[in-house]
Amino acid sequence: QVQLVESGGGLVQAGGSLRLSCAISGSTFRVSTMSWHRQAPGKQRELVAFMDNDGSTNYADSVKGRFTISRDNAKNTLYLQMNSLKPEDTAVYYCKLIVGLVDYWGQGTQVTVSS
Repeated sequence: QVQLVESGGGLVQAGGSLRLSCAISGSTFRVSTMSWHRQAPGKQRELVAFMDNDGSTNYADSVKGRFTISRDNAKNTLYLQMNSLKPEDTAVYYCKLIVGLVDYWGQGTQVTVSS
């Protein structure tokens, strides 16, 4: 069983920065991918950033050049550094791990960007 707990969300002005953390616990021996997703009110959940097991990354076009996904294996933590935030980045952000064939999600953390 894997548990994910996000933190780091909050209220920030446009142009500001936040760093989200996803603390990972449990059996992660067979982790294949790690990712961040977000869901704005009235919209579908969307992929924001993705990291494969070999460390390769990919980003949604809307966040390229502004967001960075990273991980600290020693701390069992996944991060999302968000810079130059825009009001349209406002959403609940979720981390996700795929372990074997099972998807695990965190509970989400709210990010609100004011104009």
